[in-house]
Amino acid sequence: MDRIDELAIFVAIVDAGSLAGAARRLRKSRPAVTRALAGLEERIGTQLIARTTRRLTPNDTGRELATTARRLLADYEAALGVAAGEPVSGLLRITAPLSFGRRHVTPLVSEFLDRYPQVQVEIVLADRNLDLIEEDLQLAVRIGPLPNSGLLMRKVGEVRRILVAAPSYLANCPPLRRPADITAHETIASVAANQTLTWRFGGPRSGSAVVLTPRLIVNEVESVLIAARAGRGLARVLSYQAADDLAAGTLVRLLPEFEPPPLPVQLVVPGGRQPAPRVRAFIDHAVARLPELAPIGPGASAANPQSS
Repeated sequence: MDRIDELAIFVAIVDAGSLAGAARRLRKSRPAVTRALAGLEERIGTQLIARTTRRLTPNDTGRELATTARRLLADYEAALGVAAGEPVSGLLRITAPLSFGRRHVTPLVSEFLDRYPQVQVEIVLADRNLDLIEEDLQLAVRIGPLPNSGLLMRKVGEVRRILVAAPSYLANCPPLRRPADITAHETIASVAANQTLTWRFGGPRSGSAVVLTPRLIVNEVESVLIAARAGRGLARVLSYQAADDLAAGTLVRLLPEFEPPPLPVQLVVPGGRQPAPRVRAFIDHAVARLPELAPIGPGASAANPQSS
């Protein structure tokens, strides 16, 4: 087995979270995947994957190697395309959610344009899922589960829907130990992207829901964050949207044990046809770089938890 295959198997294990999942993704036998991981760890001289009963997760060394490996694999695929005479050129139309696209897809596209000077990119930001065929879009970044609609999907990360508030609000608010306590609090509600005035939770009482009577309702997430920072009350946002505030301490994450399951972040292309070289090149670039540019890893939203 050559070193490129070995790195590809390692990245597949990290992405799938299991040896069986990586084997299915690569259409290899599970023993072959196991041998590749063991050989890589032996050659490096250290363990790369933490083995638990539920999921295989990379340790710090494994995460660093996975980041480097993704970049190397993307460069390798790009080099093969050039050698095969497939030009990476033309117009690439991409759609993404408004906030995620502004914060993370636009910097990603800027890097891509530097790498492929013959490509032109149009970014269409919208908080509704545009029809790729009708809108003549070649690729979408989607957050959340998707129906089985013939689209080709590649998971690049995940985010969580989290509850946050400012320290100034928490200093004088009623106790908050479980979702039912929210009814005694000031809340900031968002009706963007088809959200409702009902907050649903997971955790020990999976499926519990709280019907809001908010004093402030907005239709755009940045306004939610501004109001939350000002101490206007509890707010619910996606983890990547609050990542900077959590790191800075301007917002605090609440009731993490009651959060719903994570939502996948996926690259989506129309099915039924071979993607153009520019689409394949962008997917390779996004898979390698987006987890570095955006807080979409499994532990990315774990900063500053507070349960009361």
